[in-house]
Amino acid sequence: MPPRLSPTVRQQRLGIELRKMRERVGVTPKTLAATIGTDLPKISQMENGKSGISADRLRTWARTCGCEDGPYLDALLAMTQDRRKYWWDSYRGRLPNEIIDIAEMEHHASSLSILNSTFIPGLLQTPAYAAAVFERLPPQYQQEAAARRAFRIRRQQIFVDRPKPYSAFLHESALRMQFGGPEVLREQLLSLLENSERPGVEIRVIPFSVPTYTGSGESLYLARGPVPELDTVQIDLSHGPKFVHSEAELDSYRRIKERTAMISLEPDDSREFIRILRKDFS
Repeated sequence: MPPRLSPTVRQQRLGIELRKMRERVGVTPKTLAATIGTDLPKISQMENGKSGISADRLRTWARTCGCEDGPYLDALLAMTQDRRKYWWDSYRGRLPNEIIDIAEMEHHASSLSILNSTFIPGLLQTPAYAAAVFERLPPQYQQEAAARRAFRIRRQQIFVDRPKPYSAFLHESALRMQFGGPEVLREQLLSLLENSERPGVEIRVIPFSVPTYTGSGESLYLARGPVPELDTVQIDLSHGPKFVHSEAELDSYRRIKERTAMISLEPDDSREFIRILRKDFS
């Protein structure tokens, strides 16, 4: 089978874990190639996510590298065996791969947590608010604005199809940013209140009265994996989403999330804050 031209972030992540497993104990690619019965180029493709790996080969790879972490290995094995087509695959070729990878990340996460200070997160946006957000795209992206909007709204079906714990930490500035004008924002704030009543959904506000805090001004999306080693953070940058997997960075963003939880209003107080704020746009 020829190498994948554009591996998904999940496929790349499996390759990253294979390489980390090998490098941790100093096993050479040549040794692994001989052990699992393949060649050096194939080892490189596996570690870059450009080629898959069978369950049997993964077990041999882990044995060769002395990996005895059962839950971690089970999680990697599950990644090798999932070859289904999902709804987001129909958007490939229509939207940038990094955008599509967000839906894949959300689907496979055990829980989701987002910190945002400039706009309402995609899973919580109303159609009118999402349309206003995409109106600000540069001219070269306007042709795909409708597809981006439809894709974002379709992602929200996760609350129905695969409900999981979801926490949103929203700075007051994000709640006041008037994408689409006051009426659109008023509808959006009402939608936030309704979403906050969903089982497992927690929306918490960071008011202006809170002093500057670590992570302010950033958009950080933490997706918990089946084991901590497979957590992922997605960051919004001007040129598109970035996915972070390194242990040091993951640990840093986990701490930011914990500190943000300490300074945010509790869920009930956040709901009352949003109700009062909504009156400013009546």
